Amino acid sequence: MDYIGEHLLPGQLGHFFIVLSLVASLIATFSYFKSAQSKNDTDAAHWKKLARYAFLTEIVSVVAIFGILFYIIHGHLFEYKYAWQHSSRSLEFKYMLACFWEGQEGSFLLWSVWHCVLGVILIRTSKKWEAPVMTVISFAQFCLATMIAGIYIFGWKMGSNPFILLRDSGVLDNAPALHINGDITQGLRQDFMLSIKDGNDLNPLLQNYWMVIHPPVLFMGFASTIVPFAFAIAGLWKKKFGEWTKPGLPWALFSAAVLGVGIMMGAMWAYESLTFGGYWAWDPVENASLVPWLILVSGIHTTLIYKHTGHSLRATHLFFILVFGFILYSTFLTRTGILGETSVHAFTGEGSNLFIHILVVMALALIPAFVLFFSRYREIPSIQKEENSSSREFWMFIGSLVFFLSALVIIAITSIPVYNKIFGTKMAPPEKAEFTYNQIHVFVAIIIAVLTAVTQYLKYKETNTKYFLKKIMVPTIIAAIIATLILSLGDVNYKKETYGFMAAIWIAVACSVYGIVANAAYIWLGLKGKLKLSGGSISHFGFGLVLLGILISSSKKEVLSNNINGIPAPLDKNENPRENLTLVKGLTVDMGKYSITYEGDSSHPKKQLSFYKVRFKRKDGKEEFVLTPNSFVNYKGNEGLMSNPDSRHYWNHDVFTYITSISNPDKRQDTASYKPNSMKPGDSLFYSSGFIILQEVKKATDSLPEELFGKDGSLHEARLKVYSKNGTTYSIAPKLAFAKGGELGLPDTVLAENLVFQLQKVNPDNSIVLGVKESNAVMDYITLKAYKFPFINLLWGGILITAIGIIISMVRRIQLNRSSGTES
Repeated sequence: MDYIGEHLLPGQLGHFFIVLSLVASLIATFSYFKSAQSKNDTDAAHWKKLARYAFLTEIVSVVAIFGILFYIIHGHLFEYKYAWQHSSRSLEFKYMLACFWEGQEGSFLLWSVWHCVLGVILIRTSKKWEAPVMTVISFAQFCLATMIAGIYIFGWKMGSNPFILLRDSGVLDNAPALHINGDITQGLRQDFMLSIKDGNDLNPLLQNYWMVIHPPVLFMGFASTIVPFAFAIAGLWKKKFGEWTKPGLPWALFSAAVLGVGIMMGAMWAYESLTFGGYWAWDPVENASLVPWLILVSGIHTTLIYKHTGHSLRATHLFFILVFGFILYSTFLTRTGILGETSVHAFTGEGSNLFIHILVVMALALIPAFVLFFSRYREIPSIQKEENSSSREFWMFIGSLVFFLSALVIIAITSIPVYNKIFGTKMAPPEKAEFTYNQIHVFVAIIIAVLTAVTQYLKYKETNTKYFLKKIMVPTIIAAIIATLILSLGDVNYKKETYGFMAAIWIAVACSVYGIVANAAYIWLGLKGKLKLSGGSISHFGFGLVLLGILISSSKKEVLSNNINGIPAPLDKNENPRENLTLVKGLTVDMGKYSITYEGDSSHPKKQLSFYKVRFKRKDGKEEFVLTPNSFVNYKGNEGLMSNPDSRHYWNHDVFTYITSISNPDKRQDTASYKPNSMKPGDSLFYSSGFIILQEVKKATDSLPEELFGKDGSLHEARLKVYSKNGTTYSIAPKLAFAKGGELGLPDTVLAENLVFQLQKVNPDNSIVLGVKESNAVMDYITLKAYKFPFINLLWGGILITAIGIIISMVRRIQLNRSSGTES
């Protein structure tokens, strides 16, 4: 049945292209498989031609799906659930694309788009590897197509279709007002659909420029991990065990660079949009993306070992299979809802259907891969002679193993909700999650930093001790001097935990400096400054900066917003009141070397979003600036206060601020009334945050202006002491005037406690009736938390340099493959 005003054609076209994508990817998979299996070159060529046409059809279908979905979102066609759920009329155009990856279907579609791009490149460049490699890619496309199919098979729903109409999505079934005798009439359905004029909007936390560019880069990293996996499978499948590493290595390097940058873009988004006071919180979603990258780096290094010595080919196969396996596992963790409340930004999942669906995809991809690996294990070339402990490959393998074990530790802790689901246990995640990970990985940092410093000074197969010491001596001395200066003058510490942990941080800082200096020296001394040959050393240099930036910015992170004015505020249970500074509008307070003033707020014209203007002035008068952190309450289904930070950036540190509490957040008028209380001097009275003592009642009759009070006028004053539970004491004196036959109360307030006092009656025995009102509307305030992150730019710069080094290595490998005539 068609409803008035509905635009059904886009959805119908979308459904058509989803089915076409599903069929085309299946045909491409089968055709490429037949081509790879064909022993006759003519048959292989015919199957490959059919496969290419099918994959081209798949590309057209995916692009069409993407374009139609964007048309629906941009056109505000809220009759479609996806547009209604993830966008609104007030959403700025620059955030339209972010609507795609807020939902499950759009993020799977983005993944598929990148597979299309990678597939085109592989078809043009992989030559003899095209058929087996593209078999894997095409099958992955088929699996992704099932994720957005929304087709029922024997009562089981396969995937979730982004073109489903809101009226068919089940949303209306959960609206009791539309039910008559248990059913929803067609008329009520149509009336309800006609009443929908706007969407549910994009999560405000995703309305950030990083969330426009971070997910595409991250998903390109996810998607690209299938290429080295596909080459490894092709090598096992066709029994060309070592040959695949030449074309596969540049792809692995590309994947490491893109995935690494994508992960850290997420860290930058968290730094600018979330309020846990940093860029990395060991959140399960963060961990799930980091683990494949760590194993990928291990696989790259074992590939280099194989190319130079013939060792570690079996480990290389295993690592690249596990990389893709953990990409799928991370998808399972973040999309099925199994993480529950352990992650701040996992998908909520789509019930048991998606849970089973992803498990089936994992099984279809990984079981054949592991069967192939173990069945071919003995045939994979392996040198029986052990590596010499003075050789470069020995320590490269140790470093790869350390990264791999680090990944296993991270994923083991992250998977606690999975264990609980499978075994019915009730294990709780670590209470101090950050320290649990950090106390292990500070030693990982130490080992990796030392290995990146010294390993390149070793030769493959064997290194003369005198040669090694001669080369490494100067960088070691320079690094020792610099590290000593940093540790002695830089006040690097981490007082939150034990002294042993702080000592480990000091060692890690020294080792990071060693890695930076040794790699810089190797570029100019060992490689004579030839940057084209220095990709590995450049990436290791950048990684040293990353480690040093993490260690210094975390250990020297300083809370600036120490509560010095004693004004309490309602805070989240995870916030420390001593680290949150309450600012009353218009009042200037001290905060370290700054004087800061909350000057006012402004609201988004179309959203429940407020921006708070906070002016910072250096006490020495050298600088003045304004930060505008924002916050919102109960928006897009989120409970409580949510905030977006704002920062002031310097070359050597950042001032990072966010809102932790606001006054009168829903902008209600003051509806509190005075509660009368009979009191005598010396009596006490309790309120929600402390108690009040009536000290004395005074009456003044003399010296009162007769023109105001008349001849018999008087002024009564109740002198009160207010004792707050935070230890602060306030003296106040509400008054009651009798003038010219009438009476007038003169209230007094304690802004910090949101209290208003009104003297309502004075009896001849000096007893009184005191009106007390507690109201959030007494004052306009915000509570601010501010950090100083020193040398955080070492981290961001290090990430960029690491990625550049990896890309240089990738380009170098491609050039070597072409010059040697290797088919890539």
